[in-house]
Amino acid sequence: MADAEPRKITLPDVDGQRFTMLDDGPERLAALLSLIAGAKTSVKLCFYIFVEDRASVKVRDALAAAAGRGIDVVLLIDGFGGEASDAFLAPIVEAGGCFHRYERKRSRRYLLRNHQKMAIADRERVLIGGFNIHDEYFAPDGQGWRDIGVSIEGAAAARLADHFDSLYEWATSPKSKMRDLRRLLIRQSEQDGAVRWLLGGPTRELSPWAKAINTDLENAARLDMLAAYFAPYRNLLRRICDVAKRGQVRIATTARSDNNVTVAAARNRYQYLLPDARIFEYRTAKLHTKLYIIDDITYIGSANFDVRSIYLNIEVMLRIRDAAFASAMRRFIDAELDLCKEITAESYYAKRTLWRRIRGRLSYFLMSVLDYNVSRRLNFSFKD
Repeated sequence: MADAEPRKITLPDVDGQRFTMLDDGPERLAALLSLIAGAKTSVKLCFYIFVEDRASVKVRDALAAAAGRGIDVVLLIDGFGGEASDAFLAPIVEAGGCFHRYERKRSRRYLLRNHQKMAIADRERVLIGGFNIHDEYFAPDGQGWRDIGVSIEGAAAARLADHFDSLYEWATSPKSKMRDLRRLLIRQSEQDGAVRWLLGGPTRELSPWAKAINTDLENAARLDMLAAYFAPYRNLLRRICDVAKRGQVRIATTARSDNNVTVAAARNRYQYLLPDARIFEYRTAKLHTKLYIIDDITYIGSANFDVRSIYLNIEVMLRIRDAAFASAMRRFIDAELDLCKEITAESYYAKRTLWRRIRGRLSYFLMSVLDYNVSRRLNFSFKD
């Protein structure tokens, strides 16, 4: 199948916010560098993965240049995914910027991951999505991860900047407690409005973003999603099945990944969805998009549709309630599905050998049972 040209989707304004779709890799990198170069007062970046490659050098140098001209530059990366060394990132600090690696190697927080991806300039402009700072997220279509970014201009940027500041303060404080993080995630998640920031993390019950999407699915008639990692727990899977029985469900996952366990775990879930839901697999690239549309509500951000992103990882999702916006995003999904192979009930069960069944069950167990329970015990078992 030939690679498709980037789809240019125009997104409508919602609640005073201006949105721009960034569905092409080089376009995302250019937008990120432009955001940094155009900053007048501040630049705040938070990414799960930040490595040492050509794209990362460009981002690092842009941040250092911004700090050198007096811009308030702050970079927060995760201890798991942020492989770039302190020496590699030193030019940012030497130019006057701030850098912190969220890492708790000697405590029970070792398995807690800051999975958020965001770039904020001047409290006025934001870039969010599933992409990280790595060449593969900025490569042309078909040559790296298939992902999207969204640029937002408006008051929502200032609200996300407040969250970043609170999170950075918590991450850098030697006295930070898990209960403080839970309170932060709940406090910074927005309860009302057509454009709402919803956060995920190790809350004792469902996180704000997971609670919201559960509620939105309860009486939904239509669900469309591009889900890089798809391994929902039983109750959430049941809600999706209910939507499929009373309406329409289209789910695209990936047939290619850097971790084949995630592919096998997703395929284990198909048996509960077919034939009521339509299932697709993206085959021209490694799908990394996190885009979920429920009736007239769109979710975009960092969270996968698996147990870790729903319960454990620190995540940021934007919930947009607008029919025109959802319609535009569905047109994007329509084009993406043209690059997928549909998995029918007949084709699925024809290939479902004993070995595939065992591998699927084991993969789902590793992703959604073992990893979840080990991490949850470490994060919640003791008072902090």
